[in-house]
Order: sequence, then structure tokens, then C-alpha cells
Amino acid sequence: MGTKENFPGPIARALVTGGGGFVGKAVVTRLIGLGIETKVIGRHRYPEIERIGGQCIVGDIVDPDVMKRATEGVDIVFHVAALAGIWGPWADYHATNVLGTEAVLGSCRRNNVPMLVYTSTPSVVFNRVDIRGGDERLAYADKFLCHYARSKVIAEKCVLAANSTTLKTCALRPHLVWGPGDPHLFPRLLASGRKRMLKRVGDGSNLVDISYIDNVADAHILAARNLAGKGTAAGKPYFISQGEPVNLWDWINELFVAMEVEKVKTSISFPVAYRLGAVMETVYTLAKLKKEPRMTRFLAEQLAKSHYFSLQNARQDLGYEPVISTAEGLRRTVQWLKEQ
Repeated sequence: MGTKENFPGPIARALVTGGGGFVGKAVVTRLIGLGIETKVIGRHRYPEIERIGGQCIVGDIVDPDVMKRATEGVDIVFHVAALAGIWGPWADYHATNVLGTEAVLGSCRRNNVPMLVYTSTPSVVFNRVDIRGGDERLAYADKFLCHYARSKVIAEKCVLAANSTTLKTCALRPHLVWGPGDPHLFPRLLASGRKRMLKRVGDGSNLVDISYIDNVADAHILAARNLAGKGTAAGKPYFISQGEPVNLWDWINELFVAMEVEKVKTSISFPVAYRLGAVMETVYTLAKLKKEPRMTRFLAEQLAKSHYFSLQNARQDLGYEPVISTAEGLRRTVQWLKEQ
């Protein structure tokens, strides 16, 4: 994927929403490395993006005028921006993830942008049961324990429904993205581990998919290449991961050992964690606390149940393979963490 000739079409100019975030920045870096003129829209300027040659546009993706200006003259939009998390008011998630996506799609249509790659999440199919090797035929969830998942279902449906001969769209569903620069997953795990606040939920046998950041960036480039070429990905979603699930708690403990943090040794049953999450959600809601509870029902489900997916369709349509192994990714990430 080292030259612009990898893109039939060609793709010369791209816009990345949320390009200052963890995944967005990785996509921007890859695009600029391919010689593609890249714009980023976000709530702030990002000096690190400008230093490598990206152009920053400050604004809100929900603003149609801002998006109209941002999408002028681009060949493809990577819509990465989203409000993530498992706590907060529905209005916030709806505004960013649903109305923001509608504004992005509307601006693409107005400016005749021919392609859009959307960064989704496997949470769109989490229906509170174990998922072992499921593929894209899984139905969307219809019962939600967090507003993030609900908003991403609505947004992904909008993106895929927008697919047409004039605007080709597809959606990628990377799971538990991590790696050097990770501002969320590993820092939170390590902070909890150092305070000995983390407990295993369930019997510890659950397997989950994880996604190293460089592989996720590769998937975005491959999706763009497909849309610009044969177009077999148009109108479809794809699960993205390392290709082999890990035992969640063994993987966390491997990280802890590498970072000289005591392993997670204590545990709590799933029913107890689930009830605790329900109580804490009620208390935080009544007290109008903005801080995320230590446990929620959604988090209990995620920590106790298996959720991993088939890569067959991503391999077949996109030519996706996780180039960086989980072991190598962990080595690189631990090295980065120790340098901080």
C-alpha cells in the first residue's frame, strides 16, 4: 500500500472527520504517506497533523455549512468522528453520532463526493448474548444498554442506506482498538490495575476480538481502494480485528506483567456485576452525575461475555490481513507506554 497508484480512480484528495483522534490520526498519517492531500475536520487545530502536511478545518460536523466547505473538492471522506463511551445523555450521542453522520452524508451529496468510508463498531450487533465467530449477517441489536451502541446503529444504517451509484459507502467495525498513542483503553486498564480496582467479571473464559491500530488504518485504506476500484464493498459492513480472539483476562494480565502491574486475581460473578451496574446507573442518574460509573450493565456484559467475529468477508472483498500480530503489537505498545 505504498503508492498512490494503489488507488484506481485516482484518489488525490481526502477528508477525515475526527482526524485528531486515535483512529483518525492513524488514517490521516497513512493517507499523507501515500501522497494524498488530506484535510481534517475537528473541534480544534491539531499541530501534529499540520506538521506532517495535513490541513486542519476547525468546526462541528453537525454544522452543514462547515461540512459543505470541508467536503469541497475531495474524492473521498473517511467519517471517523464519533462520541464514544458508555455513559452520558442520549442528546449528546444523537447529536454527534446521528445528526453528525447525516450532515456528513448531506455534504457529500451536495459536493458530489463519490466515496465514503465510515468507522463503525461491533457494538451495533451486541444483543446481550455471546457471539463466537459471527459474521456480517448478524442482525442489528434492538435492545441497548448504552446510548453509544444505539446511536451507532442508527448512523451505520444511514451510511449503508446512502450507498448509490454516485456515492459509494461502506462501514468498518474494528473491535477494541489499541496500540501506541492509545488514549483510552490501555491507560484506563493500567490506571485501574495500579489502584487494584479491576476485578475479573465472570468465569474468565470469554474470548474477544482486538484490533491493533496499524491494522485498523490499513483496513480503511483497503476499503477506499475497493470503493475506488471494483466497488464490491459498496453498501456493506465489515468486521475488522487481529483475526484471532484472545482470552480477555489473560491478555489484560499479559499487559500488566509487561508493565510491572500486579495481575488481576480477584473476581466477581456476572450476575452480581450486572446488578451492581444497574444500581450504579440508577444512583448516577438520580444524582445527575456526569462521571462514568465504575460499573454499568453494558460494561458487565462486555467484560464477561465472548464477542469475536469472522474476517472472511473483509479478507475476500478488501484483501484485509492483520499485518501486525498481536504479540508484535503488544511489544510496540509496551515500549511506547514505558517511554511516556
